[in-house]
Amino acid sequence: MNIDEKYFAPSVADNSLDGVLEPCEKVLFRSKPDKKSYILAAVIKMLPIALIWLCFDATFLIFIGRALSRGEMPMSMLGFVIPFFIIHLAPVWIWLYRIIRSTVEIKNIEYAFTDRRVIVRSGVIGIDFKFFYYDKIESVVAKVGLIDRMCKVGDIYITAAGTAGVIFDQKDPYGLATKLQKLATDIRADISYPNALRPDQNPGYNTQLASDAFAPTADGAQAQETAEENKDQE
Repeated sequence: MNIDEKYFAPSVADNSLDGVLEPCEKVLFRSKPDKKSYILAAVIKMLPIALIWLCFDATFLIFIGRALSRGEMPMSMLGFVIPFFIIHLAPVWIWLYRIIRSTVEIKNIEYAFTDRRVIVRSGVIGIDFKFFYYDKIESVVAKVGLIDRMCKVGDIYITAAGTAGVIFDQKDPYGLATKLQKLATDIRADISYPNALRPDQNPGYNTQLASDAFAPTADGAQAQETAEENKDQE
């Protein structure tokens, strides 16, 4: 590898997923979230709170409107009522914002599993990238919620050294998570036991444990009985 003064110079690569690939890096799997599930999750997440809040404020607005039409409330009160309800309806605005955000954000979300790492592309205004190198991945967890189950998808949570991320709304989430975890384990094993130095039979990796591997031994059982007797004498 040649490193010179141009190595850290700004590149002209675009913000696409292909633009961040390393030289000779191969994409093995590429996907996007299921659009229906992703947007539906944003709609349903705060829907009960937003509806209750909206009905509560709508009742007061109707009451105030009738009071104004009957002259029971001065029109000058609108200068207070309108700003108050604009602020008071904050949960509804947050709910609408999340729906709009999800419809815009899903266009920028993309995932790729390469022969070196997992790449997560996301963002609304600017584009963000997260990189999870296989040898740094600590755990992979698949979760399927109610909406995911309805849409036959699931989420994959990745935890790595110093960072974490989510791969949303994927088909066959359990199978994908299992393959990803196995790949991370195999690559860590290859780093610890390089193929050129690995013996024909490696007793340390992929060891088969006996059914009684965690059963107490005779010495251990005797030691436990002695400890209990000493405790009774005290």
